Amino acid sequence: SFAQALSACSSALSALPHLTRIMASAADLEPIYKAVSGSELTGEVEKDLAGHTTQGAHGVNYHHPSTGKEGSTFYMPCKSLLGEGALVGAVNQVKALGQKKALIVTDAVLVKVGAVKALTDVLDGAGMSYTIYDGCAPNPTIEQVDAGCKLLKDNGCDFVISFGGGSPHDCAKAISMLTTNGGSIKDYEGVDKSTKPMLPMVAVNTTAGTAAEMTRFCIITDDQRHVKMALVDWRLTPTLAVNDPLLMVGMPKGLTAATGMDALTHAIEAYLSTASNPITDANALHAIKLIATYLPQAVEDGKNMKARDMMAYAEFLAGMAFNSASLGYVHAMAHQLGGFYHAAHGVCNAVLLPVVQTYNAKYVPELFIDIAHAMGFVEVGQDKAKAVSAVLKAIKDMNKRLGIPANIKELGAKPEDFEALADNAMKDACGLTNPHQPTKEEVIELFRQAYEQQ
Repeated sequence: SFAQALSACSSALSALPHLTRIMASAADLEPIYKAVSGSELTGEVEKDLAGHTTQGAHGVNYHHPSTGKEGSTFYMPCKSLLGEGALVGAVNQVKALGQKKALIVTDAVLVKVGAVKALTDVLDGAGMSYTIYDGCAPNPTIEQVDAGCKLLKDNGCDFVISFGGGSPHDCAKAISMLTTNGGSIKDYEGVDKSTKPMLPMVAVNTTAGTAAEMTRFCIITDDQRHVKMALVDWRLTPTLAVNDPLLMVGMPKGLTAATGMDALTHAIEAYLSTASNPITDANALHAIKLIATYLPQAVEDGKNMKARDMMAYAEFLAGMAFNSASLGYVHAMAHQLGGFYHAAHGVCNAVLLPVVQTYNAKYVPELFIDIAHAMGFVEVGQDKAKAVSAVLKAIKDMNKRLGIPANIKELGAKPEDFEALADNAMKDACGLTNPHQPTKEEVIELFRQAYEQQ
């Protein structure tokens, strides 16, 4: 009978007291690890079935020695809608969340050109109520987050819809988190500082891109300190991510180029990251392959739906890679240029990418082999020097082809600021997983090279 079965289960459990505790410690689990020959197995795996060293170049190897004793975590939104028409499907999903009223976080330009109307028309048709906050600037600030929180509370909104690129998504994440957690957004700079779930959030993406619609990263500018704060928190992951390429066809060439190079930077930095693993590697390499093929096409002809769709998938794949593997010094440095000079994030990344990767290639040249192959340079074979040279040339050529500025001088950077920029870059959470940790002098030198490059 059921009662007998239940009784048998509970006596079996009581015979295993170490399994009935709520929290497991490493000591508790030691017998299980021993039983599967943990150390012997690890030794065998690290010898590597493919015959390469563990520091080898390929997806069949680890890139860096394992750093932790608790495994690695893979972060994703609960649901993601992708492909043409995803916005239509999203409305039904939003209704299923059971929320009453949305705060739509966007920017004034998207309202002015009628893009937001496309979203509100669908919400009207579904009988959903909303309030629009269009005070989000290209690099959202603490003040803009506070203004959004006030509007949300004053209008009785119980969830947030972000509409646009990385800036509205980041602003919306900060508003959603601050509403439930309280305090100042400055309190949450760093890793996993929140204690409560944020409001439900639906991120409708219009660029390809920052991947902010599906990551746990949020970048808010502190104008007083001239710093872009990096908030990295698993609770900042949107509930629902929507990537409909039909929303991206109107992106101008410059924005398509800058956001596409941001996605390429995500993929390359995640692949080289000390926290990479085979899942993030697979995401990063396929993102690189798609971007190398489709970004120039999307820039040259914005109405090319295949290129737009593939770039939407590519930026999402790159997001999956860096959301769990994190980034490197391109982002750590780019955030400072954005904070000091309000330069566009994707452009900062594009200009810094060849400089920082030239530096990284001195330490992990073998990791450039698969990047070169993903970019289509199969002729480099297993020659790491040829791979490095092909990748660096491809990045510079892509920047030129897409009309990216030649150096950070063109973005308004001043040599007298380099020391302060380097100080702040070294505190940025994104730099922690760079394949080699530079000294302050080296970071200053990287800024100088980025200033002088042609």
